[in-house]
Amino acid sequence: MLKSYFCGMNKKLFVLLIALMSLSLLGIVFVQGYWISNAYQTKQEQFTINVRQVLLSVAKKVQLKEIEAYYQVYSAYVDSIEVPDNVTFTELAYKIQNKSTNETYLFTDGILEQDYKLSSGLLDNELDSIQFKKLTNRKTKTVISEGLDGASKTESKVESFSRLKDYERNQFENFISEVVALSPIYKRVDADEINELLRKELDERGLKSDFEFAIYSNNLETKVRSKNFKLKPESTYVVPLFVSDKNSQFDLYVDFSGKRKLVLSSILGMAILSLVFTAVIVLAYASAISQIYKQRQISQIKTDFINNMTHEFKTPIATINLALDSLKNPKVKDNREFLERYLGMIRDENKRMHMQVENVLRISKLEKNELNLSKEAIDLQEITLEAINHVSLIVEDRGGYVKTHFGAMKTTVLANKSHLTNVIVNILDNAIKYSNNEPKIDIYSENVKNSIILKIRDQGQGMSKAVMKRIFEKFYREHTGDIHNVKGHGLGLAYVKSILDDHDAEIYVESEKDKGSTFILKLHLIT
Repeated sequence: MLKSYFCGMNKKLFVLLIALMSLSLLGIVFVQGYWISNAYQTKQEQFTINVRQVLLSVAKKVQLKEIEAYYQVYSAYVDSIEVPDNVTFTELAYKIQNKSTNETYLFTDGILEQDYKLSSGLLDNELDSIQFKKLTNRKTKTVISEGLDGASKTESKVESFSRLKDYERNQFENFISEVVALSPIYKRVDADEINELLRKELDERGLKSDFEFAIYSNNLETKVRSKNFKLKPESTYVVPLFVSDKNSQFDLYVDFSGKRKLVLSSILGMAILSLVFTAVIVLAYASAISQIYKQRQISQIKTDFINNMTHEFKTPIATINLALDSLKNPKVKDNREFLERYLGMIRDENKRMHMQVENVLRISKLEKNELNLSKEAIDLQEITLEAINHVSLIVEDRGGYVKTHFGAMKTTVLANKSHLTNVIVNILDNAIKYSNNEPKIDIYSENVKNSIILKIRDQGQGMSKAVMKRIFEKFYREHTGDIHNVKGHGLGLAYVKSILDDHDAEIYVESEKDKGSTFILKLHLIT
């Protein structure tokens, strides 16, 4: 059924279906590749965003930590000084009158500004003292109302009284920024502090990546750096430090050497699953195409085999028919010589057809493991000589030769005598058939460890590497256009390979076009 399907299938339709299936498969592979690439780019961008947030946070914390350290010290000094150098009080007042209740509201908002001079001993600078202001804000509300007797009644209330610490801190930060900007970077921040802040920020965002860092000043590396930092444009990120400084020239460079690994690991699971499923589809497709192609080849080979078998049977059948017609002739019946001749022809042609059928049946039984071969100890070189006797008349008739060059000292193998003889006869028969001129065949033997090697070399047509790969396939024959120059069915070498496989033996072929072939048999010795 499969054979008729492939034979009947339109070749153009078959090619079109294969092309469409291939394009569809390529489309699937392309989409999967695009998805993986897009996912990688997205994860890489997400990593970059997270890293920039980490660096900005670290830069901010470094600056705040520096200012906080000084502010805590000096705010304590300010609180401990009781007498300021100068005091200024500024107050703003405004009035609201309510005619319906005959009340007047007076609101005041005042700021007490106290100037202090603090020692600059903790700062490494040339100033003798630091000017510092302490600001206090007071808000009051006064209600003036007239009594029944016409006398005025006044009631005052303090709405709020508090220090303006934000303003104080801001003016302190401005001053500190100018002062510490003159200090070298290694006195302002150290490598351990940077490392700790980076690690903490990365952990909070779930980024488990190794990193190296360095602080640069005017694009020159400073002492504040990790041990193995190297500037790599593709994996290094930068953020400015101490941005509140008027002329800040410091930048924090962080190199994430594990960036690629981290990004890949984030999509690895889905990418592997995607690739596995795609690979399964590709393999299934390739297997299906391979099977379809093989079935087409088998169909063609079987067609050739049937045609060859038909031609092979037509000749003996025609010969038998002619011989039978001749036997009906009364003159032949009375002539014993002619009678024996025609009977011999019928017997030979019948035997020939029987041998062809037997070859097919043997191959079939070998494939089904139904051919039970009884094995015994035999001499391989003696078997070879018997096989030569089977073909000697044909070789001599064509003016050729078969020479033996036996060099093996140990020659006993465990084998089936009949089938092993047929194996060597088949190889010799091929050497004869594929010799354009007189057959010239040399047979060599040698021992290699616990094996015996038998080489059968001819000087015939030889074969290409493509043919060498397929000569042991059933029904396979080398095509020379639409005509087989040598008669056969493509079963001889398939039979040889099957028999040797059953004997746990090996067969190789060495060949070169127009220079002949060498078949090499390797069998185990009986030890």
